[in-house]
Amino acid sequence: MQSPGRSTTARRTGTGPGPRTGDGERAISGNRQASWAFADAFVAEDDALVRARARSHAEGLRPVSPGTGAALRLLAAAGGAKAAVEIGTGAGVSGIHLLRGMRRDGVLTTVDTEPDRQQLAREAYREAGFAANRSRFICGSALDVLPRLTDGGYDLVFCDADRREYLDYLDEAMRLLRPGGVVCFEGAFGRGRALDAAHHDDEALRLRELMRVVRDSPHLAPVLLPTDDGLLCAVRALGT
Repeated sequence: MQSPGRSTTARRTGTGPGPRTGDGERAISGNRQASWAFADAFVAEDDALVRARARSHAEGLRPVSPGTGAALRLLAAAGGAKAAVEIGTGAGVSGIHLLRGMRRDGVLTTVDTEPDRQQLAREAYREAGFAANRSRFICGSALDVLPRLTDGGYDLVFCDADRREYLDYLDEAMRLLRPGGVVCFEGAFGRGRALDAAHHDDEALRLRELMRVVRDSPHLAPVLLPTDDGLLCAVRALGT
């Protein structure tokens, strides 16, 4: 978005007159917000996803955005995922995206504490055309369930549950993932709180620590995607 009478090149290079305080920042911020909104809505969702999203909102849940869902589908497809774990079933929006990216014989293991939500997800998967044997539902606390899953048996782990437990999920994911597998954390920005040092609540502090640990680990190749509320992803390095 270019301001009247001002050159975008001049703003970027500093060769033109300096902007009034905040003018350039507002222009850049507006451009970024427009770009992120466009990117997040770039991949359209079909009727099955629209219905699953509506059920999520009716339950007071916050499903992954279309852009985040598309990123999950891409990661599952790029890695040829045959086995994936989802922490936080919700009403099935993220699960549909993951299943659509996984191999045709792939199985999604999805964990949630609420059986009623998992029933909604079953309905969503069925509406999206997936056979019942493509998903395995486990009701319970993630930190109770994950230790029972097979070491090195999974290609992708997606975390969208209690942000305060994300570091614990990371420990479990490192055990569950094969080398070259991917772990993803939804909501890494903590609705902006994790990016603002003024916020010292438990969730914000734990999300900051998660980002530091993932970024600095010699065993992970990380990226932080600005989709919706932030999608932190990392590949478990080969040979680790």
